Amino acid sequence: MLLAIKMANISELSDLNLRVGKIIEVEEISTRKPMYKLTIDLGELGTRGIIAGIKPYYSREALLNKTVIVVADLEPKKIGEHISEGMVLAAEAGEKVLLLTIDGDLPPGSKVR
Repeated sequence: MLLAIKMANISELSDLNLRVGKIIEVEEISTRKPMYKLTIDLGELGTRGIIAGIKPYYSREALLNKTVIVVADLEPKKIGEHISEGMVLAAEAGEKVLLLTIDGDLPPGSKVR
């Protein structure tokens, strides 16, 4: 049986501000769920602190200097005692979670389209 999904139109997709980011700092934080606070370089947009629930899947060392895809225009959200200023995109299949990245080398802040 096929999964039914809500369809989005192209303008809804183009409204998202997706950017290439480089993880420059990884901090273990205390929350109900295992999470990291990632400091991500977004080039001309500056740096963002993003709370990510990827601690069960990645070590701090594996994340440092990793290039990721970031939703850069989300409103800040309080998670525990911390503020998250965006979202890192990941793919999930069962128990496996992988961060979305790029195929090549682009500077932080590059627009994803």
